[in-house]
Amino acid sequence: MGLPLRSIFYHPINIITILCHFMHENDFISIIANQLGIQQKQVIATVKLLNEGSTVPFIARYRKELTNALDEVQIENIRLLNLKFTDLVKRKISIIETIKEQGKLTPLLEKSIQDCWDLNLLEDIYLPYKPKRKTKASIAREKGLEPLAIWLLKENNNSPEIEASRYLKNGVTNEEEALQGARDIIAEMVNEDSKARNTIRNQFEKHAVVYTKVAKGKETEGIKYQDYFKYDEPLNRCPSHRLLAVFRGEEEGFLKLSIEPDEEIAIQRLEYIFVKRNNDSSYQIELAIKDSYKRLLSPSMETEFRNLAKSKADEEAISVFAENLKQLLLSAPLGSKRILAIDPGFRSGCKVVCLNEEGKLLVDDIIHPHEPQRDVQKAEAKIIYLVEKYNIEAFAIGNGTAGRETEEFIRNITFKNEPQIFMVNENGASIYSASEVAREEFPDKDLTVRGSVSIGRRLADPLAELVKIDAKSIGVGQYQHDVDQNKLKQSLDVVVQSCVNQVGVNLNTASKSLLTYVSGLSAQTAQNIINFRNENGAFTSRNQLKKIPRLGDKAFEQCAAFLRIPNAKNVLDNSAVHPESYVIVEQMAKKNACSVNDLISNEAIRKTIRPENYITETAGLLTINDILKELAKPGRDPRAMIQQFSFANVKKPEDLYQGMILPGIVTNITKFGCFVDIGVKQDGMVHISQLADKFIADPNQVVKLQQQVQVKVLEVDLVRKRIALTMKGF
Repeated sequence: MGLPLRSIFYHPINIITILCHFMHENDFISIIANQLGIQQKQVIATVKLLNEGSTVPFIARYRKELTNALDEVQIENIRLLNLKFTDLVKRKISIIETIKEQGKLTPLLEKSIQDCWDLNLLEDIYLPYKPKRKTKASIAREKGLEPLAIWLLKENNNSPEIEASRYLKNGVTNEEEALQGARDIIAEMVNEDSKARNTIRNQFEKHAVVYTKVAKGKETEGIKYQDYFKYDEPLNRCPSHRLLAVFRGEEEGFLKLSIEPDEEIAIQRLEYIFVKRNNDSSYQIELAIKDSYKRLLSPSMETEFRNLAKSKADEEAISVFAENLKQLLLSAPLGSKRILAIDPGFRSGCKVVCLNEEGKLLVDDIIHPHEPQRDVQKAEAKIIYLVEKYNIEAFAIGNGTAGRETEEFIRNITFKNEPQIFMVNENGASIYSASEVAREEFPDKDLTVRGSVSIGRRLADPLAELVKIDAKSIGVGQYQHDVDQNKLKQSLDVVVQSCVNQVGVNLNTASKSLLTYVSGLSAQTAQNIINFRNENGAFTSRNQLKKIPRLGDKAFEQCAAFLRIPNAKNVLDNSAVHPESYVIVEQMAKKNACSVNDLISNEAIRKTIRPENYITETAGLLTINDILKELAKPGRDPRAMIQQFSFANVKKPEDLYQGMILPGIVTNITKFGCFVDIGVKQDGMVHISQLADKFIADPNQVVKLQQQVQVKVLEVDLVRKRIALTMKGF
């Protein structure tokens, strides 16, 4: 084995080295390569880069030659499998150590552990050796009944009662008590038998059914779960959103839930393994098998498959959330404009703020254009004054309470230069306004001012503002509060990091929250950048990053190309060209007798460049072509241009009628359809079957978050607050 087990566990070596103690390196690499459908050399290179401290966005963008152009999704999958194997190896080491301490480790057993790469099967191997609390079987063994159990398993033709009479000692008072103890031992043997467990696992996998019923006395209180008061569905066909719904109903105490295959068939499968004859001993084994299944095997497998089903449902829900979050973060920004943002309200008024091009708060105020004050003239005069004084170019109006009324109020005002008007989804704005980040930025302002600022900044740059909010509070998920919160956070953090690095970050205006998601930066180095900026003024060169405390060479390598400096001394500092490749661009300019600025501004010069002439040991054709693409659009925001939108003249569900055609904006996407804001304070739902005139398997094939769509009203249920819409025919 090489290193002793304990030293392997604690030795700081990489995952491939650890795994080599259990299998050949090529076998380990092949497992990941086969699962992901990529080449082994791509896995080797990626794992090496990850172990050296490179981030997923950096590897995907700047190490294409090493990975043969793997994308972020593939690299992230390799990273996750790498972690999975690390944990599995640690578990193997722990198991081997435990069995070894018991003096029961044989070469064959050790090999079976080494060769096993399925966690459930690994635990099956370990189960007979796993330290247990006192069980019925252990009590029976203490009474000396194990030989009787072994005798029964041989299915002798002699009378079990006569054989049992030999064991009336150690507190055993009669033959039935002796046979019961023997059956307890057999039941545990059956439960710990790997073939038996695989047989029942197969039954659960293929034939388990989800059964739910209403909890006694909860019919009225749990009415929202009425569809599941008496419900059953094969587990392998139950969609993730339905599983999460019944799990939630069980958690809240309204539903009783069980997952199990046909009990009679499952027991027959076990009898086929253990019962070979038809005599009195066989009957005793059958009794033990039934007890083993009901008391041990079935509950164990139900727990396993509950966890598996929950994990799978979580993964699907997290995947939906992650895709929605990605679309939201990459939604079109208005850009550097002077914005007047309004957080609408009735009784408390509308909180108004003005922001400059960089999102800095210039002034805040309050107006009362709605009931009960309804001081329209004064509110109108104040808005006109603010628009003219601060040269406002756009309005950002929150889409919550009084949003439509405020939009109508603003549209009825005549301005000298008409600013654009945008309704902004304010989900999560209240979370931000009460956060530590908001308190640090605006310690002297109340929650409403902070919320209004967030609405305005969200219009200017959704990505920069939304990173300040706990992602699961943004409101674009599906059962996000029911899934594994650690997995959810990890997944969403990956999405945010990917989006931030895809767009790039202005080094001179980025908040600490935004900088923290840049490849290679931590919360501390992000704060150090802010401190340096405050003390020394705006950055003029990427090289100044090397002066930042605790930002070493590796961190610089990882972050520099994702940080942009508009109007920098070196024009490449405002591009996605990595500083390590500046010399290549300079060579291009030198060979063409021009400046780097000329390369960027003159397409004709760039067209004459032959990429193969600039290949180096570290930069191949993939990198050179990426450089040329970036020179054609240095620093350009990859996100789409924002479009204005106006709702129809409806403000509440009562205004709707069947067949009505309306414009709307997609606000959320789930596995079963999408939700659309049509301006009535209650989003309507377009079921997946109503998204298109053809069959679609995934709503993302048809719609994207924030997409402007046309919908028709199918049904309005005012009591249940449900609006059914269709996009068919558009």
